[in-house]
Amino acid sequence: MEKNQERTKVLLVGVNVNSDPDFESGLEELASLAEACDMEVVGVETQNVAQVNTGVYVGKGKVDEIKAVAHMLEADMVVFDNSLSPMQLRNLNEIIERPVIDRTNLILEIFSTRARTREAQIQVETARLQYELPRLAGLGQVLSRQGGGSGGGFANKGAGEKKLELDRRKIRHRISELKKELKEVEKNRATQRKRRLSQGIPLVSLVGYTNAGKSTLMNALIEHYDLTEQEAGPAGSDLDQNQAGQEKKDHKSRKVFVEDMLFATLDTTVRKISLPDKKEFLLSDTVGFINKLPHNLVESFRSTLEEVKYADLLIEVVDYSDHKYEEQMAVTAETLRELGAETIPCIHVFNKCDLVEAREPDKVPWSLPHKGHNCIYMAAGRKVGLDQLTDMISEAVFGDYIDCTMLIPYDQGALVSYFNDNATVLETEYLAEGTRMRMQCLLKDLQKYKEYVLL
Repeated sequence: MEKNQERTKVLLVGVNVNSDPDFESGLEELASLAEACDMEVVGVETQNVAQVNTGVYVGKGKVDEIKAVAHMLEADMVVFDNSLSPMQLRNLNEIIERPVIDRTNLILEIFSTRARTREAQIQVETARLQYELPRLAGLGQVLSRQGGGSGGGFANKGAGEKKLELDRRKIRHRISELKKELKEVEKNRATQRKRRLSQGIPLVSLVGYTNAGKSTLMNALIEHYDLTEQEAGPAGSDLDQNQAGQEKKDHKSRKVFVEDMLFATLDTTVRKISLPDKKEFLLSDTVGFINKLPHNLVESFRSTLEEVKYADLLIEVVDYSDHKYEEQMAVTAETLRELGAETIPCIHVFNKCDLVEAREPDKVPWSLPHKGHNCIYMAAGRKVGLDQLTDMISEAVFGDYIDCTMLIPYDQGALVSYFNDNATVLETEYLAEGTRMRMQCLLKDLQKYKEYVLL
């Protein structure tokens, strides 16, 4: 009870323009966003309109009603499920006499609390400043309340007062500084990407709507295959075994943050997954998508989001237990098109099927896991379907690998090193004639070095 008293009480306002079929789901999502921002929703006001009011967005009579309801419910803040213009924001603040924010500002606040790496922090701050620049007058009241620890405003994130003091010139200068710093970060990312490509390890990227279970799936794969490899025992010297064993004991440190909330993960995370057959791939997880993602955030996070363009395979994680999952898949598809990643091969993971089994048995008529064409129905939280999904990933990214055995002369030591780096070596034996390697290599390498192939 004490926690609820400390949370910011908010009144949500939704405006249904021209009978939008997604209006109700959008309003539900707004409530989830408010919850993710540690706010308490005390009421919801809606209005159907043919067109928005350029001055106050809603009808003039509705503004007075919102003001009265906010006062009656003792709401600390009013949140609109629409993007408000600087003029609308200023007018609504003056009339309602309570801080008014829109969906964009709410998402920005969530992002600012979730950013952990310097890159994410730069991206979020850039997006926030670009949003605030034309709205300084209207946001003054909201920003002045950010210094408080509870009640009538956001919790103190350390930047409220500073932003209030910035004038437009200082904000533009700060944006310029941030963009320069981001370019340096992007250079480092490009260097890392180049190094990865030179290693030839496939990259598999998790994509999908926020809170679909991407991070849960990543953690499940990390734990499952770290422990599998530890049980099998790493190859190599006793020193290698000790080092590898210690690494597997530390698999918990390789996991990513997981929480049942929107945008729990913002920062891009890449982990190597080592399979029992000695194949390896990189698995990346980044920010989830959402409907009406603010333009400033899309632009600021473009360098991060565009990492999916370099993936060899996409894994779209879908929350099958959400009755809006098809609309969420449409948002994901549109976002991937905007990023230029729509042609990359994709496996659709319909996640949280265990929740659907209990609630709607007819929606899951088969036992889990169930594989379909380029899709799988599973439950990452219960670790159901991990092996089957990995088989699908292997088939997709290692499809060009051929089983073969080669006998490589000792004077071709560089070729042995090449295959150790660019093939899945299953067995190595040192004979009088040379090094015998049983492996899975690319077809092009098999054809190029066919003189060493043992029939």
